[in-house]
Amino acid sequence: MGSPRLRLVVLAALLVAGGVAGWRHLEAQGWRLPAALGGQAAGAATAPQASPRPAPPPPVAVATEPVRRGPEPVEVLANGIVVPEAVVTVRTRVDGQIEAVHVEEGQMVRRGQPLFTLDSRLSRALLAQQEAQIARDRALLERARADQARYQSLRGEGFAAQQRLEQATAEAAAAAANVRAGEALAAQTRLGIEFATIVAEMDGRLGALPLRAGNFVRQAENTALATITRMDPILVQFSVPERWLPDLRAAMAAAANGTGPAPAVRVRADNDAGPPLEGELVFVDSAVDVQTGTIALKARFRNPELRLWPGQYVQVTLTPRIEPDAISVPAAALQAGQEGRFVFVLENGLARRRPVELVRTVGGRAVVRGALGGGERVIVEGAQRVADGMRAVDRGGRPGAPGDAGGRPTADGPAAPMPAPPHVSAAAH
Repeated sequence: MGSPRLRLVVLAALLVAGGVAGWRHLEAQGWRLPAALGGQAAGAATAPQASPRPAPPPPVAVATEPVRRGPEPVEVLANGIVVPEAVVTVRTRVDGQIEAVHVEEGQMVRRGQPLFTLDSRLSRALLAQQEAQIARDRALLERARADQARYQSLRGEGFAAQQRLEQATAEAAAAAANVRAGEALAAQTRLGIEFATIVAEMDGRLGALPLRAGNFVRQAENTALATITRMDPILVQFSVPERWLPDLRAAMAAAANGTGPAPAVRVRADNDAGPPLEGELVFVDSAVDVQTGTIALKARFRNPELRLWPGQYVQVTLTPRIEPDAISVPAAALQAGQEGRFVFVLENGLARRRPVELVRTVGGRAVVRGALGGGERVIVEGAQRVADGMRAVDRGGRPGAPGDAGGRPTADGPAAPMPAPPHVSAAAH
């Protein structure tokens, strides 16, 4: 027998060898060391796993509006000034003292309405004298005509009778002329008395009244007693560039021939909350202003509510023609870049950039030229946050926007396909 130390060494070696053999036997049977003791779970892969792919960014929420294709008016904007169609200055046609003033400053008057009354007593006294003179002349005319008739019956009785007939005929003619002269003087005096009552010569609004009752006015002094301005209808004068002259002439010729509408004109005054007033173009100047390159126009407007005032500045919109097939988008959809203007179209959940050319703006919409079709939806809000090909979703749920499996828009863009159910294989027993 060996020493005790040798026996212990041999025994320890036998125990280690038996433990290793037993563990390998258990591992072969499917046993694994618990994970808490550093072992792997059953069925775990031993190969290194790849890192997961990053999730795509969520789509940008935008608002869209449809592209419109169809008739669009061609509008020309200008600044205009309101001018009256007529202004009458009231003056006296006879001399006299103002006896009464029948109106107030700024009053609306009608044609024939009395404005002032002058003192006409002297003219009435003169008329009475003239009427008396006419009565005397008529009496003399009757006597002369009687003498003429009497000598007419005696003209064949001698030379003297013929001479008296000629004298009586001349006296009768002179008496008739005196009557006509007196009647003419009386008519002139009556006209002076009529002129003593000064009336309005047209409908309109009175201006300031510089003279009051008691003032003496003379015809020779040509003093203005008042002014009357016609307010309804009223004119608006404005100018447009000469390049619009062919369109205007064509539209006015079509209106004259009955083959098309006349050029439409709308005006709006500053701080006027009402709808624009619509009128008709009535005047095109005969020459283009060579200094400004513009042509002067006038339009007539009905003004019963006095929304337009002479001398007032207004905004004018002239429509010389209507473009039959125009492409228009909301003005907010138009973007500007280094290569020009463009819009973003929402197509199958993606923002697509389309270059366009701005033609004009009409009432908040931009008329453009470009590869746009009617009904396509352009981005009007959120266009600054998207780029060409970026995912976008219409927050209003309009057609053309991405949706989920139920057709509703989602915050994550187009819905991912539903995963297939797990395949379960039948195990043979």
